[in-house]
Amino acid sequence: MAGVQVRNAEATKERILEAAMAEFSSYGIAGARVDRIAKTAGCNKNLIYIYFENKETLFTTVLSHYLVPAYDDLAFTPDDLGGYAGRVFDFSMAHPALMRLLAWFSLEQKTNSPEERSSSHAAKVLALSKAREAGYVGNAFPPEFLLTVVMTLATAWTAANPFGLSLEPDAIQDRDKLKKRIAAAVRLIASAQDVLD
Repeated sequence: MAGVQVRNAEATKERILEAAMAEFSSYGIAGARVDRIAKTAGCNKNLIYIYFENKETLFTTVLSHYLVPAYDDLAFTPDDLGGYAGRVFDFSMAHPALMRLLAWFSLEQKTNSPEERSSSHAAKVLALSKAREAGYVGNAFPPEFLLTVVMTLATAWTAANPFGLSLEPDAIQDRDKLKKRIAAAVRLIASAQDVLD
């Protein structure tokens, strides 16, 4: 009986996280309503507070829940930043709700960044520093700057970015061409030498 209750609780939490993802990616933290999340998840509003304490903790949990698999699936290759940028591009185009969620997180800055996000960023900067020392990456730009450029270029065409022109879902040929251009641009930037600091 206890095993059934645990499975039911986990299933309810998963429904809450899915509903919260839809709500937060549409309305952000400030505009999201716990009532709507509860209704969509098919649970009592108080249950959300029992499981997640408050709306900000729920948002951070949702962000972490959907980002951690991305860190596992998108192997960082500092010796092939163009290839990495292409994989990030594919991922960002396939997960528009997560990209909107990240945009809301950046805009509102009301919650703490998930620990996994900070540690993943630090690991990538360290890997880029080592790749730079080994000669895989040019010395023109600091690792932190280079990582920001890679991530910005790779995600610039998502629906959440106000500057990139979003692509139609069926524009596969254009998407492939764009992905190649992004990878080529990242390779050029990554290989640059001796730019003034």
